[in-house]
Amino acid sequence: MSSFLRRFAILAALALLALLWTRTLRAAAYGASGTLAYTARPESGTPETILLEAANRERAAAGLPAFQWDMSLAASARKHAELMAQRRTLSHQFPGEAALQDRATQSGARFSVIAENIAEGPTVLGLHMQWMNSPPHRANILADDMNAVGIAIVQSGNMLFAVQDFSQAVPLLNLDVQELQIGTLLSSRGLRMVKETSDARKTCDMGRGYTGPKPLSVLRYETTDLSHLPEDIDQRVQSGRYHSAAVGACDPGGASGFTRFRIAILLFP
Repeated sequence: MSSFLRRFAILAALALLALLWTRTLRAAAYGASGTLAYTARPESGTPETILLEAANRERAAAGLPAFQWDMSLAASARKHAELMAQRRTLSHQFPGEAALQDRATQSGARFSVIAENIAEGPTVLGLHMQWMNSPPHRANILADDMNAVGIAIVQSGNMLFAVQDFSQAVPLLNLDVQELQIGTLLSSRGLRMVKETSDARKTCDMGRGYTGPKPLSVLRYETTDLSHLPEDIDQRVQSGRYHSAAVGACDPGGASGFTRFRIAILLFP
């Protein structure tokens, strides 16, 4: 075989391998239902990424921060989109299906606010335009109390079934970090933090009363945002009656769904 033919054969073989590799990657990326089986933010050019980027362009134009991709919300959205595609109809909850907040929690999402957009149509950008031309759906995309999103698109026939799940994401913080954040707020208000964490945590778990040295006051509250104190708590703290404090965090308990933190503040003279 001449060197030219040999080189041509090698190039043809490489081209065939590249084609097969591309098809293999595409088959691995998409499941049998046609949904993207990603474990991180979807790659550029995927239908989900197109909708994510379109939503973030709208937010940027409105002076809002971009959505962060939430894999747990995306997993929840994918399951719901598959149901819509199977039934070829739109619904926020089918008979026997968990409510939005419950299925998001089951997928691992943590949130204080959650909302959902659904749509069907023949093109990806057409789905986005549907949402932007609908006041309630547009409001979800431009909500200033949402910071995370998960998106899924499933094809059935010639139609695309899409789900956008939005949330105000709540970080996963252990008790030590929760107590440190509140302790920092109290220290900035002139209170000296005392090492009564064990007693404060036990007090947090109690419906009433306290454990350990007698405090002048016990404040219990639940919140989804540890970056500031509730107004009434802040007023008590800054009343001038207290000079030291201990903070205890505990599990708020309750059913699945919206995430919150439970805090007890023990105030001492």
